[in-house]
Amino acid sequence: MLKKIIKVVAAIMENEHSEILCALRSPNMSIPNMWEFPGGKVEANEDLFSALEREIEEELSCKIEAHEIFNENTHEYDTFIIDLIAIKSKIIGGTPIASEHSKLIWLKRENLDSLKWAPADIPAVEQLIYEK
Repeated sequence: MLKKIIKVVAAIMENEHSEILCALRSPNMSIPNMWEFPGGKVEANEDLFSALEREIEEELSCKIEAHEIFNENTHEYDTFIIDLIAIKSKIIGGTPIASEHSKLIWLKRENLDSLKWAPADIPAVEQLIYEK
């Protein structure tokens, strides 16, 4: 059976204290109770940057500017395949609020590996940790 490939964009957002925004998936999401970079599915005919800006506005009620592809990783889960594109972004309006996620935290790069990350997000996490 061919697994469906889902294209997902995720925001790597950094605050003025060089901390990265991490989001905890809620118990009723797929891949529950694991951490991720917030974002979502790219709709048909949507470019990556505008998809991410739209998703973050919907999920976190803040405005971001997506500006640079940081990491791309394809991960095969049991029933589907995720093509995860992590994009460096900056908040240009408002403050992120968790509506769909259980919680949001800001963490220094060197502490990112203390969280239990969704498998598809791990390569971006590792790249962030080693980037400094």
